[in-house]
Amino acid sequence: MSAPSGQHALLAFRHLRVGWWGLTVFLTVGLLLEALHGFKVGFYTQPANHWRREMWTLAHAHGGLISMVSLMFAQALGRPALGPAPVKLISNLLTSALVLMPLGFWLGGLAPSETDPGVGVLLVPAGGLALVAGVLLAAANLSPPDGEA
Repeated sequence: MSAPSGQHALLAFRHLRVGWWGLTVFLTVGLLLEALHGFKVGFYTQPANHWRREMWTLAHAHGGLISMVSLMFAQALGRPALGPAPVKLISNLLTSALVLMPLGFWLGGLAPSETDPGVGVLLVPAGGLALVAGVLLAAANLSPPDGEA
């Protein structure tokens, strides 16, 4: 495998940084949520706060998973398989998803009503669309190595 060059190298570095920092943030959030649960902190564990608990768990889970997608994208940029793909667009979509989905879930859990999460959850569909579009573009632009079918 040859080293990525030019735009691919810069984007690979960006996604390595974003992916590792994202994992650091969302794994830490997961530990904090476990602590809130373990110490039975009322604003998190009381039945009336089920939306908060669910939304924050979803923020943690989606943030961690999308961080790993970012790391996989960085690795794919070092291979010829994504040669002519619209890598800048894919990069922007994946980065947007990493911000919008967890942020939407987090904000949705900040001030939920008894029956619904908070209005911040409206960011989640935009993040989901960005994630699907980025992954779809990456998948659609894969090509086999030279000389193989």
